[in-house]
Amino acid sequence: MQTALADFIRDTAAGKEADQILRACVHCGFCTATCPTYQLLGDELDGPRGRIYQIKQVLEGAPANETTREHLDRCLTCRSCETTCPSGVNYHRLLDIGRVQVERQAPRPFTQRLMRRVLIETLSYRSRFTPLIGLGRWLRPMLPQNLRAKVPVAQTLDAPLVVPKSADRRVLMLDGCVQPGLAPEINQALEAVLAALGIAIERTPQAGCCGAVAHHLSDEQRAREMAKRNIDAWLPPLDKGAEALIVTASGCGAHIHDYPSLLADDPAYAEKAQRLVSATRDPLQLLAAEPLEDLKLHPRSERVAVHTPCTLQHALKLGGLAEQVLTRLGYSLCTVAESHLCCGSAGTYSMLQPELSQRLRARKLQALKIDHPDVIATANIGCLLHLGESGGVPVRHWLTIVAEDLHLD
Repeated sequence: MQTALADFIRDTAAGKEADQILRACVHCGFCTATCPTYQLLGDELDGPRGRIYQIKQVLEGAPANETTREHLDRCLTCRSCETTCPSGVNYHRLLDIGRVQVERQAPRPFTQRLMRRVLIETLSYRSRFTPLIGLGRWLRPMLPQNLRAKVPVAQTLDAPLVVPKSADRRVLMLDGCVQPGLAPEINQALEAVLAALGIAIERTPQAGCCGAVAHHLSDEQRAREMAKRNIDAWLPPLDKGAEALIVTASGCGAHIHDYPSLLADDPAYAEKAQRLVSATRDPLQLLAAEPLEDLKLHPRSERVAVHTPCTLQHALKLGGLAEQVLTRLGYSLCTVAESHLCCGSAGTYSMLQPELSQRLRARKLQALKIDHPDVIATANIGCLLHLGESGGVPVRHWLTIVAEDLHLD
């Protein structure tokens, strides 16, 4: 693609990166075949190729407007297009750069700015969010049906208490910001499964939110501050022998893998970000390398449909690993249709684009239930909550399924 970036961005770090990405695109259109919003809307401007063209125009000096912003807002950043692209276009980074410029030229209405600020200030801080979700659960019986559906019922983990076989191996864990309040059983499940393998978890209370919410809602400065705080919290114990940083939410894991891009122009943190990423693992990666027969598992779920989150398959490039691990553990897996398409959760997307999000959810549930599973297993808290339905097939994090099927001698 020929480019002629405008003076305001041409010689900046972001401009040089955008120029390189734009030049990689050959307009082939393969990306449109796997784009969820293009599949729903059939509008070229709501597909990756159209969004790339709009960003290119803005970076070359054409004025952005509300319509441009809306087309970019509709993108889920699922990165399915990146998996499909034969040219390796780093679309999500171009989208990050484009959104910053578009928002500067076409400021949002006050109500949108307020909504996004509230989401950042609540979802990104466990000390704020957990009490709020607790209050919501207490008030749940009195809430209108539409609000009640947005407050998930607390779940418990029916898993045995496991004491690590030894303290020789230890890992770090991202506690998360919303997950401890919404589904604390997920981290409890990781602790039980790792303990059964002789691996202990070392706590790092200085760490906090990965920064994904702030980043995707265009608060770049906040996202950078969160990334640097986490690097300062995690690198010292990693340097002292912790094997890895384990992240149970693939959405958070995907964002941590973007720390090097986020901090590329920071001489004090660029190299540290690379070191952290090299030590970051999804639980599936850790378990895949372990002798799983040592878990003495007795699967109770007869048929499992695996929902692979977009962040796991397209960002972390771990598609198929959940199926491999669960098969090794003795689970019977169901056929799933359209596994490459997003469920519509996409972080805050389900709140900011509810109509599109619900259409994608309905399509994903139909695809997941095509082979009549007993349970749907996922690897991301956002997808789990978004896909859950009252009276439907239960949706669980795969770790909680495994933890509850542990049997001790």
